[in-house]
Amino acid sequence: MKRAGELQQVSDFSDFVSGRRLRELLSQRGPGEAPHHVQASPDGQHLLLLLRGRSALQPQVLAFPRLGTSPGDLERSWQPSQPPIVGLLFLQSPAALTSWVLAVIWEQGRTEVWGFMPVLGWQLHQSLELCHGARARIVSICSQGSSLVWCEERPPSAAHLDPGRGAFRYCICTRALEVGEQGAHLGAMRIVVHNSPPYQVLASPQHVFLVPTVATFASISTFLLIWCPWEAKVTIVAPSGGFVHSEVLHSSDFKKLVFGSVGLLLSVAPLDIHTCALSSCGGLLLLSTQGTVHLVQPDGTWRHVYDLGGSCLAQGDPVQLKAFGSTLACVLAGVLYLIDLTSGRLIEKKLLSTKEVHFLGSPSREEEIQLLTPMGIYCFSFSSLEEGGRPEPTLVEMVFEEACKYYQRRSLSSSQLTVEKLKKGDMFQAPIALSSILQHSLPTKERAAKVLPETYAKLLSTLSMDLQSYLSLELLKSCIVSASESEVDRCCEELVEQEVSRLLRLDLDRENLAYLNAVFNSFPKASWKAIRGSLQLQQNGDGLLVARTTSDIWKKVLGGPVPHWSQQEEIGLNGVVPLFELICGSLHRFKPKWLPRFVELTQQYVGASWTYSTKEGPEGGVPLYKRALAVLDRQRHRTANERELEIELLLCSTRPKAVLQAVQLLIRLRRWQRVVEAAEKFSKLSPLLNKEIFTTLLAQFAQHRDLDPYLAALWELCPADLTVSDILSIVLQHLPSSAGDPAPFCTGGVPLTLALLKPLLHKVAQCQCTQDELYADILQGPPFPPPAPPRQHRAGPKAAPGMPQQARACRAPFPGCNLSDAV
Repeated sequence: MKRAGELQQVSDFSDFVSGRRLRELLSQRGPGEAPHHVQASPDGQHLLLLLRGRSALQPQVLAFPRLGTSPGDLERSWQPSQPPIVGLLFLQSPAALTSWVLAVIWEQGRTEVWGFMPVLGWQLHQSLELCHGARARIVSICSQGSSLVWCEERPPSAAHLDPGRGAFRYCICTRALEVGEQGAHLGAMRIVVHNSPPYQVLASPQHVFLVPTVATFASISTFLLIWCPWEAKVTIVAPSGGFVHSEVLHSSDFKKLVFGSVGLLLSVAPLDIHTCALSSCGGLLLLSTQGTVHLVQPDGTWRHVYDLGGSCLAQGDPVQLKAFGSTLACVLAGVLYLIDLTSGRLIEKKLLSTKEVHFLGSPSREEEIQLLTPMGIYCFSFSSLEEGGRPEPTLVEMVFEEACKYYQRRSLSSSQLTVEKLKKGDMFQAPIALSSILQHSLPTKERAAKVLPETYAKLLSTLSMDLQSYLSLELLKSCIVSASESEVDRCCEELVEQEVSRLLRLDLDRENLAYLNAVFNSFPKASWKAIRGSLQLQQNGDGLLVARTTSDIWKKVLGGPVPHWSQQEEIGLNGVVPLFELICGSLHRFKPKWLPRFVELTQQYVGASWTYSTKEGPEGGVPLYKRALAVLDRQRHRTANERELEIELLLCSTRPKAVLQAVQLLIRLRRWQRVVEAAEKFSKLSPLLNKEIFTTLLAQFAQHRDLDPYLAALWELCPADLTVSDILSIVLQHLPSSAGDPAPFCTGGVPLTLALLKPLLHKVAQCQCTQDELYADILQGPPFPPPAPPRQHRAGPKAAPGMPQQARACRAPFPGCNLSDAV
């Protein structure tokens, strides 16, 4: 299992030719300029730097080799009138002297093929033209093996300018680029899709992903295309609508390709894409502007990976996203996130000292995470419990110094603390309490930098997460002190996230719960994001809310005493609100539509974990829907949305009294269709509830004519034990008063007639007749048990003289049986 790791500097650019110049160029990006593009060669011996926004005649493409490599630098500059570079691609060249070549592609299609010779250095093989037309412009380009795939804009001429075709003036093209000893040459161009919108192209070893860009119209950016060159097949994927469709590429026209699915695609919400990258398994990683990471497989499967949270991202915000084997690395606002792509769990989260970060990948070591910053190249290495990782020397020294202070203050105590006591009694206070144990194993300061003895391996493995939280917290506090006004909010969100995560690992006694209340009251939005991340609350493909959290967290959510909500004023001033009510309050404030589903999820966990009433169950015995309703009751004036929320909470509880109360609320709001739908759904729970709901609706039917369109569905709900007299009695009891109406006509609308009741009375009478016939058949049938048959008297042989009377009786105990048979 991957554990927390550390960043180690593997290069300060002193092992590169002109390393000082490389460091200066990486640090010279001014405000408003586009970020530099840094790329490593496949053998890792060269760093390529693409500088954007440079002045005329200054080099914009530079290559820095490592020391010991053959001499020969690469520097390319051009006039300002020349179009910009759209791609630096390394292509395979098995027929050439080297195994790879560098292709520099400009926007108008000009391509320069460069190769690095061991003796001569960088050499220009050939200059080529990818595009046929002089007006063509490359929007996005990628490589797949020795082939190039790009999205090309072909502006129409002035004579054929059509405003309706402006959005479909692009095409997806592919062309082989072969490099041999005699030079480089291009194969025939093939148009995969023409008359298409603009796409960003990304190529995995087997597939090419066409991702909508900012310039793509919203009505077309609802889906993405996945092209498989080997099977000549295109897959249309609309994740928000759950739509996946694959077909063989018969026609290259975009409109014909999507014509069969245009009805479904137009009704789907547009894709929210900020950054995209390829995964090591051949899929596509998408980062939304809300910080949510999804993985799209080549077959169109769409999977949620992780929610980074944070504020909304703008299109210009720099984000680095790259997959290293099964680990996803993301740098967002100066914070490094390492996420396990298999389980979707956060492995590590580190605050970096710079925001200028680039990822470097190596094909031979795809699991190794390398970061390039203006200060050098860093490698992130994981530590594992099985490997017996060595603790950081700085951490060990800090623990030792704290141990001395702690032991001096607590030297009067003769009892030695243990790991179990610390964890069970919640006595862990940063590294101070831990130091009292480590102090015995570190008698001298010189041993602080050495590996801890084997007897304390359990200690470090048990409390490693607490130590990491402490170090991250101290680092975050120092960043807040020196942070600008714009970064304070982000730092506060991280601080709240760490505090909420730490509190959820402890026992929520009254002191910790009071502190958690203070955090929620002081930082409501940050607390909502933190608790959402801890519970992993998200919507699945069907739009339903799911929670991917452990049973320990659920127990913390449901634990603690339930307050008496009649004393709301005291609760608001001096009381402590349990965690369940805190979460319900955050849901009601930020995601009110999720509140009923959250209560339903909590009820499912309670039903699965506490089947019988035990001491471990939620204390107080108050139903969860009532606790959620108590959060709404604190609002003095309820809006229409809050009344709808109250109805949903009552219905999701599936309790008879709550369902009946929800039906009565719907009747009061005169929402008759919803009344009938709820009656049909929940009448199946129990016959008693069915009878109560039907009696209530029958009383409403007797008072007005609003239920007349739903009579057929209403009569189906009639219980089998109701008779005609019962129905007429209910109707007569609830007829509206007609004392003020002049006879013989009434002015209150259409009156109740017997014709409206006739189908119901006929149905009940027919059912009653069937039951009466069944009872009659039972009464006229043979009695049970049947009577014994009459005894048959037969003349038997006379008894022998002197035989006792008992022997005579035993001679024939049953009719037709002799004594020998009886014996």
